[in-house]
Amino acid sequence: MRLFATGLLVAMAAAFLLLKHYAGTHPGWDFALAFTEAAMVGGLADWFAVTALFRHPLGLPIPHTAIIPDNKDRIADSMAAFLRDNFLTPQVVARRLIGFNLAASAAAFLSDPRREGEARLRDGAASLIADVLESLDPDRIGGQVRAGLARQLEKLEVAPLLGQMLAAAIADKRHLPLIDGSIRWAGHTLEANEDMVRTMIRERANSLLRFTGLDTRIANSVLDGLYKLMAEMIVMPDHPLRLKIESLLEGLAHDLVHDPVLRAKVEGTKREMLANPALTGWWQGLWERFRHALIATLRDPDAELTGKFGTMLADLGQAVRNDPRLQTQINRFARRTLVGVVSRYGDEIVRLVSETVKRWDAGTVTARIEGAVGRDLQFIRINGTLVGGLVGLAIHAVERLL
Repeated sequence: MRLFATGLLVAMAAAFLLLKHYAGTHPGWDFALAFTEAAMVGGLADWFAVTALFRHPLGLPIPHTAIIPDNKDRIADSMAAFLRDNFLTPQVVARRLIGFNLAASAAAFLSDPRREGEARLRDGAASLIADVLESLDPDRIGGQVRAGLARQLEKLEVAPLLGQMLAAAIADKRHLPLIDGSIRWAGHTLEANEDMVRTMIRERANSLLRFTGLDTRIANSVLDGLYKLMAEMIVMPDHPLRLKIESLLEGLAHDLVHDPVLRAKVEGTKREMLANPALTGWWQGLWERFRHALIATLRDPDAELTGKFGTMLADLGQAVRNDPRLQTQINRFARRTLVGVVSRYGDEIVRLVSETVKRWDAGTVTARIEGAVGRDLQFIRINGTLVGGLVGLAIHAVERLL
């Protein structure tokens, strides 16, 4: 556009010289000469005006030229003030958000199964989460999470919570499968260690029992009795030993809530575990394994977790679109959040804009502004050339008429 505008000005100058050379050979020649002469004046004037915005014309330090580079800091402050007064005030943000259903728009975008780029959105979400996980400092984030959990656990009294959970489980009969599983586990353990049990009984029997072989019969009787006991406990819900176990569990649930001595012991054990370096190492290793496994899954486009992102987003959008009350809550939350962000960080955002522009050198500011509006400024030069020619033509016509 700059070459075109300059070429038009050169063309007017060449036409002017050509017409000047052949002046008087035709009655209409003077009109063309007046047009080209005024077009040169208009084009040169607008070239000077446009150039003066960004640099000194022809490198001459003419006053009030190179306006943008010389006033870079003032422009930065003006931009920041404009941004603050017209966009980053709570009243403006709240007013512009009224009547705008952000939740419905987002839901319509997410829930439309025919939308283009669904896989792109899914892969982008997975990649974004993976990038965030990779950018986390393992030691720092692990330490922060660990410290946060430790602080919360220190504040939380574990014993009453455990007691209430155990009492609720007993009331709902959810402890019965646990008892059955424990009895079966004990049976399998005993079966896997029969030889050790027989050896222990034989070693504790006297020589007479070993000589007569009664130690083997005693061992068999003990094992058979234990197997029978565990079988009866499983098939008989009202077995005395089973009822005793349930009674012990109920007493434990009661004591965890009401016994200060037991509660103190549980709290002491909790503090010892939190202070144990082994727990710290275990948590750090667990966090790192989880983080690396999740990153690898998110980076794999064929992984099931990555493939579910599109479905999850569509389901979320459908749920929001079909629930006006949820939309109202989301919109209210978004409005309050944005207004809060503007109230808290508006001045920092404005300061960031101002300081960023001020740190740019004059050449950077000139290049960016000229790159943004340069085409329109060259149109000013083109229009100035043509309009100047038309004005010159009109003045010459008035002069001839008078």
